[in-house]
Amino acid sequence: MKKSPFIYGVTVSSEAFTNREKEFEQLKNNLTQGINTTIISPRRWGKSSLVEKVVLAINSENKAIKTVVIDLFSVSSEEEFLELFAKEVIKSSSSKWQDWMSSGKIFFKQLIPKITIGIDPTQDFSLSFDWNELKKYKQEILNLPEVIAKKKNVKFVICLDEFQNLASFANYEDLEKKMRAVWQRQKLVSYCLYGSKRHMMTDIFNNSSKPFYRFGDIMLLKKIEEEKWISFIQESFKSSGKSISKEWAKKIPQLMNNHSWYVQQMAHYTWQKTEFKAEKQQLSSALKELIYANTPLFQNEVGNISITQLNLLKAVCGGEHQLTSVKVMQKYKLGTPRNVSKNKQMLINEDIIQEVESGYEFLDPSFKLWFEKTYFNIDYLNAL
Repeated sequence: MKKSPFIYGVTVSSEAFTNREKEFEQLKNNLTQGINTTIISPRRWGKSSLVEKVVLAINSENKAIKTVVIDLFSVSSEEEFLELFAKEVIKSSSSKWQDWMSSGKIFFKQLIPKITIGIDPTQDFSLSFDWNELKKYKQEILNLPEVIAKKKNVKFVICLDEFQNLASFANYEDLEKKMRAVWQRQKLVSYCLYGSKRHMMTDIFNNSSKPFYRFGDIMLLKKIEEEKWISFIQESFKSSGKSISKEWAKKIPQLMNNHSWYVQQMAHYTWQKTEFKAEKQQLSSALKELIYANTPLFQNEVGNISITQLNLLKAVCGGEHQLTSVKVMQKYKLGTPRNVSKNKQMLINEDIIQEVESGYEFLDPSFKLWFEKTYFNIDYLNAL
């Protein structure tokens, strides 16, 4: 059975990775030249895939640069973050587990790490500290990459995914100040900080009152252009022994508003349903499956918002631009202008809608199609 050339739900850094040439070069040059970089974009636009592709390129091109990629999604405390940070930096500094064991004596002055290694060191390597000591000397952890880099004559690239999750820690403001103070003095370490909560990332890095303001270069990731998607979809079908015309290949990014995740998902379903040549029947069936697969998520989305927020989404879906006009507020039962402003900001903060030149739009194109069908009885198949 042939493997689908379209990938979604996981990071994409090889054949299924499309476009992003400009962003790829910018990020690789930044990180190899010591420029800290923050990537900001809505969820599922390809940040992690871009970083992974850059890291793979750095690893293959320059053995003197050690790379570390840490996903902070499930990290729930400052102690856990610092221990994970130290563990991954130490692991990346050498391929020999004997070096990891001796790192406590070599790289730390105040802290004494407890290091244990199991039968398979690559899978069973743990590191911990006394929490009272760690609180006093956390800067030793934060400066660990620089210390190791100097001793080993290497450089480090540290990539921290879901960086905004650190803001949920009890003493985050103190940690935030210490991270900035330590990291900005490092000469041999570059940081790539990115996350899925766009409004939180923007507040952390673009707010002049916050420590990380002007920490480095800010990359605002944009959508991949429609023409790039069309050629990618056609070439991917062709390489797997199938075909799709430009007309039908164009429908996929148009329906999914060039959203990376959904273009890949829609293309994957279409490819699966195609024996030789994809046409309207295959796209129609693929779109039905995509909406059906995501319906539980969309139901949960609307189940977690208030009635007035739901009504505000109806107004946005209805193409309304003047959300605080008396006519619109009465028609959609939006409450007072203050309620509208508050609900609008909450929906923006949750990356459900965004402000554009013409007014507001749904960030999730599949959710919009489902929403139109559910609340306005507009059949999404008409778009085909």
